[in-house]
Order: sequence, then C-alpha cells, then structure tokens
Amino acid sequence: MNIRFIEGQGADPAGEARNLLARTAAIAAIAGIEPVEALDTVGYRSAGRTLVIGSSFHALPWADRLAGGLNVTVLLLDEEAQGENRPPLRIYPVFQARAVVLSGWLGAFQATWQAPGKAPEHGKFDLVLDLGASPQISTHQHPHGYHAPGPDEAARAQAVEQLLDMVGEFEKPKYFSYKERLCAHSRNQLVGCNACVEICSAGAIEGAGDLVKVNPYLCAGCGACTTVCPTGAMSYAYPSASHTGGRIKTALQAYADAGGLEPVLLLHGVEGAALLAQAEAGQGSAIPGRLLPLGLHHTASTGIDLWFSALAYGAAGVTVLMTEAEAPQYAAALAQQMEIAQAILDGLGYAGPHLQLLRASSPDELALALQHAPRGQAPAQRAGFNVAQDKRNTLDYALDHLVRHAPAQVAEIALPPKAPFGTLAVDSAACSLCMSCVGACPSSALMDGQNAPQLRFVEKNCVQCGLCATTCPEDAIRLVPRMNLTETRKQTVVLNETQPFHCIRCSKPFGTLRMVEMMLARLASHPAFAGNIDRMRMCGDCRVIDMMTPRDEVSIGDVKELRR
Repeated sequence: MNIRFIEGQGADPAGEARNLLARTAAIAAIAGIEPVEALDTVGYRSAGRTLVIGSSFHALPWADRLAGGLNVTVLLLDEEAQGENRPPLRIYPVFQARAVVLSGWLGAFQATWQAPGKAPEHGKFDLVLDLGASPQISTHQHPHGYHAPGPDEAARAQAVEQLLDMVGEFEKPKYFSYKERLCAHSRNQLVGCNACVEICSAGAIEGAGDLVKVNPYLCAGCGACTTVCPTGAMSYAYPSASHTGGRIKTALQAYADAGGLEPVLLLHGVEGAALLAQAEAGQGSAIPGRLLPLGLHHTASTGIDLWFSALAYGAAGVTVLMTEAEAPQYAAALAQQMEIAQAILDGLGYAGPHLQLLRASSPDELALALQHAPRGQAPAQRAGFNVAQDKRNTLDYALDHLVRHAPAQVAEIALPPKAPFGTLAVDSAACSLCMSCVGACPSSALMDGQNAPQLRFVEKNCVQCGLCATTCPEDAIRLVPRMNLTETRKQTVVLNETQPFHCIRCSKPFGTLRMVEMMLARLASHPAFAGNIDRMRMCGDCRVIDMMTPRDEVSIGDVKELRR
C-alpha cells in the first residue's frame, strides 16, 4: 500500500503525519511475522476430463479451443446449428442435454443428463466449463475446477486458460477443525444450532444426525462457519485464530510504540486489498493514518472474539471491509455479530461506536467511508494475553480485561436475540425435573442435582443454542440473552428444585412428586397397569420385586398355620 500524507487531510496535520509513521511501523512489524504452514492439506487429482455446458453457439467454439489440450465432452442445451460452419468431424463427443444435474469438485464431478426421447446418461469429469444462461451449480462459492464465467468474452477466455493448466495433482490447506463433542447442532433428532449449515456459501456443510459433516473438498476457507459457531466446535485451522490474533497484537503494539493514536484495525480480504490500493492511489483523500490494514484469507473468518481482543489490545475500533465478491449472508452475519458486540461495549460504558462494516464497490466510495472510521473509547490499559485457539477461552480473556477497565460497573447487560451468551428462565410450575434438557445440553451448562431433584446451571457455559428449550416436554424453558458480569456467571446455580418422592414400599427417594403425579395421570387407564398402578409409586427395585411376586403365593408360614 502506498502510505502517504495529503496536506489538509485531517484537522491535525502533525498528528496525521505521526499516525502515518506509526502505521508504517505496524505494517513492518506484521511483515516480520513468519507465515504459518498448513498442518493438514486436501488433495485433488485431475486427468483433464472436461465437460463443457451451453448452447451450440457458445459452447462449441470454446470446446474447440479446449480440445487441443484436454479430453472434452460437450452438453448442448439446444439443438446444434446446421450449416456450412459446422465442422465435418469433431474429435470430442457432443450430446443434446436436458435436465442436467451436476455435482462434485475438481477431479470428481458427476453429471447426469437426458437427451429428448432417450434414457438418462451419466458421466464423470475432472473439470467443468459452464456457459449456460444460469450456472448448474448455484452456490455463491463455486467448487474448485468449476468455471461459470458468464457472458463476458474476456472472462471466458481467462477461464479457458485456467482450465488448460488444471491437469495433475493439486492441494490446498484444510481450513477448518471440527470438535464433535462441542457441537450443538442436534440432539435426539431435534435441531438446535444450524448456523454453520445455513451460512456456508460453498454448500460444504450438512447435518449428519446430532452432528454436522464438512466436505473438505468443497470448503473454500471463508471461515464464516467458525464465526457464527457459538461453542467453538468449528474453528479456523488455517490460518489459526492464535496466529491471526498474534498479528493483530503485534500491529497494535508497534503502532502504539511509534506514538500512534486511536488505531483502527482494518480487516480485508484479497479483493479488499485491491480496492484499498486503488483508493490510496486515487485523486481523493488518502486513507487516514490511524487505519491499520490487516489482510485475511477471508473477512468472514473473524468475529467477536478477535474484535474484542483487538479492542483489549488498545484499538479504538475495528472496520471490516467487504466487497461484492463476498456472499450476502456473510455481511448479514457480521452485522449481527457487531450488534451483539456493540451492545456489550455500550453496556460497559465505553463510548462508541467501535465497529464498522463496510461494503464498498468503488475506490472513491471506500476512501470516503474510511474518513468516518470508528473512534471508540479503548481500555485505559492494553491487555497482554494471547489469543487462544479456543474461541470461548479468547472471549473470556478479552471480556475479563474489558470488564476490569470498564468505565461503568454493571451487573448485567441485555443482549439482542441469537447472542451466544445468556441464562435460562425456567417455569418451576411447569417443570417436572425430568432432566431431558440436561441430556440435550451440548456445553454442560445444565446439570442434574446428582442426589437431589435439582436442575443446576452454569451460565458461563451456556451458548443459547436452544436445544434445552426445544427438548423440554413441558415447554418450561425460555432463553434469556444477556451478559452476566457478576461472579454468579461462573458459579453453579439452581434453576429449579423440589422435594423427592419416596417409594411406598421401601421409602427410598426417587423422582419428584410432580413427575410421579404426571405419570399416574397419563398411565392410570393404560391396560398394562390395570390393578397395578401402585407400581408407579415404587422405585425401580421394588417395582421389579412386586412384578415377580405372585399374588396368590402361599408362604411356608401360611402352610403351618393351615396344618394346625
């Protein structure tokens, strides 16, 4: 980036010059950090089997260009034009195709099509050039090996050049890490959290019973799934959160050491970097010196944990730059995360705003928007912790620091719906303490009372996934999104309790009075308990004894009495 100062850009030219020099120091410090190598990779193999889809007018000329270096098959979405321009002999197969179905990725595409009046046909391909009016694969992020360049001839030529080079073996980083034990997707066929499935723009994530399944070949590494995951079950493996956090901490430390003031972390992707360079080189205002650009593989990969860490390290704000290349649902997700984060900061008394989401389409639009970057209040002291790979741990570190130095000391902060923090409200009159919610809770926020009929809760562990409320047969649980800033957030509290019911045979406590009353009401007329309803008032052992004891059995004592 061209770092320069335009006279008159700010109200304080000397301060702006100082900030520009400090930014230079920050960028140099980031550049000195060694890049990380991917721990795991995903491999592809392509033999050059290429499928071209489109009308005869569009598909055949490009197929001719590809046929010199690749094994080409053409699916025509219309009738092939007849006339003098048709070659007498083609060296590749051409099919009339209707009802085309395409799936897969580089080296593993599968296509099904049907010609009029004929049986369906199938084919396997390594590469696809889709020149149809609408793409056969409709995900925002297309799989590797699939090119749908649209009507622009230059884009089509570029796609063809890229396809000609895609023969051989390829690999990419495995971007994600998934911890099944933390996943809150589903329990007992009831869906709780579906955030990663809904947001993935590559269609790489799907539900698989109580868990989710990520297709590493389709994953494009955007990281949005890790941002919206409330538990940290899905984490960004490459580059790791700890590595990105280290870059953030290094940049802000270098900026502060060089005398810079009110730094704003400017997060951007590849397309954003190009837009920033154009804005900086333009004729308008320069990018303010207090903005520290930090390039990411994808802007959707950062969320509240890294934003709060940046603020704890002394940033006055965080700006996330998105372009038209990013999926619309990513912007919506980041906006929701920013709403939650800003609510917490406002509640703590930090003057804001601190967070800015930009969607710019031109250099001039971007340059103007960046003149209004956040100038939020930062903590009086910069934090020293390092970002952890575990999302919830990082949040704990950052929140503890922000709370410790907060201008306002409050007990709790109300948060918007879908916030990943909060408590539960339990209707004690409706709750039977059946403990279905305890079995469904993926984060160990809910626990039973062990030897007592109690429903216990640790708010720090709750991610507001809603599985407990969905599972509850009495509809007795309600989510309450909030940020509890007292010590009770980390302590075990009792949400509901009652006296135990005692077995009518041995007096051992089991279940609760309400639970037994509910069972009696539901099963009193059931044929299996006709004449034996008292068994429902017995513990498990006594119930078995009662079932195995014949009603007409005569004891040895009874026999002696009869003989007398």
